[in-house]
Amino acid sequence: MTRAEECAKIQEAIEAIDFKGEYVSHEKYGSGHINDTFLVRFQREDGTIVKYILQRMNHHIFNPDQLMQNICNVTSFLREKIIKNGGNPDRETMNVIPTKDGKPYFKDSIGSCWRGYAFIHNATCYDQVEKPEDFYQSAVTFGRFQSLLSDFKADTLYETIVDFHNTPKRFETFKEVVKKDICNRASGVQEEIDFVMSRAEDMKICTEMLKNGELPLRVTHNDTKLNNVLIDNETGKGLCVIDLDTVMPGLSIFDFGDSIRFGANTAMEDEKDLSKVSLDLNLFEQYAAGFLEGCNGSLTENELKMLPIGA
Repeated sequence: MTRAEECAKIQEAIEAIDFKGEYVSHEKYGSGHINDTFLVRFQREDGTIVKYILQRMNHHIFNPDQLMQNICNVTSFLREKIIKNGGNPDRETMNVIPTKDGKPYFKDSIGSCWRGYAFIHNATCYDQVEKPEDFYQSAVTFGRFQSLLSDFKADTLYETIVDFHNTPKRFETFKEVVKKDICNRASGVQEEIDFVMSRAEDMKICTEMLKNGELPLRVTHNDTKLNNVLIDNETGKGLCVIDLDTVMPGLSIFDFGDSIRFGANTAMEDEKDLSKVSLDLNLFEQYAAGFLEGCNGSLTENELKMLPIGA
């Protein structure tokens, strides 16, 4: 697609979504890899500039109908809860901007799917832990997300990525890959393979507890990284959970564990020097404290006990 054709498709989407005012400009925005994100500016009659987020969804990974139904149901539920609690629903949850004909997303003339969100001003997301307080605030925010959705019927949501946290199934795939060893690499990582194989029984603990009713099915985010939380620029407090594409039924302990994997790690996810990679227990403790504060007593005793296993 040429640059001119690309611009035409973006403009087609901008005109289809119910952004208020007169179009001013748009530009690429953010550092995401899955969707294409743009910041769009409109001008109101009084001259003020309003910002919106426009995203072209990756329909090769997600089913747009199921994805947007999940997001609309969850954000509507959150909005009601935030209002009831005296919060600001325009800043504390994402808000979908429908198309001009009332649909949650727009499909353009070549089949690309676009959605609009209200832009949350005066807030920042960070790609890496710059100071422990930011990590703590992300924990509080993800914990609050759990708490607010604790009475949402998780089984009404679509599973946007099937078997995403089905650890036993992942383990079976792992064993199959090791057995085939099509790239002849297994001999070089035998110690690591043995480490995983010796923990075969651990792989099914969480799914068995869910099956037996010992852990409740929850609404889970499934990508609980620091950069999926907006931090208020003025207060420094965690404000809003963003990037809801992987919101689906799951276990609260997996959301906790994913945050630990990302945030309590002493190196970036793609670090090649393994000597730099370790678990910072101080960050682990800070996140655990913040997550529990945000959950505000909504977790069961078994969930609390199993948080370290989630990690």
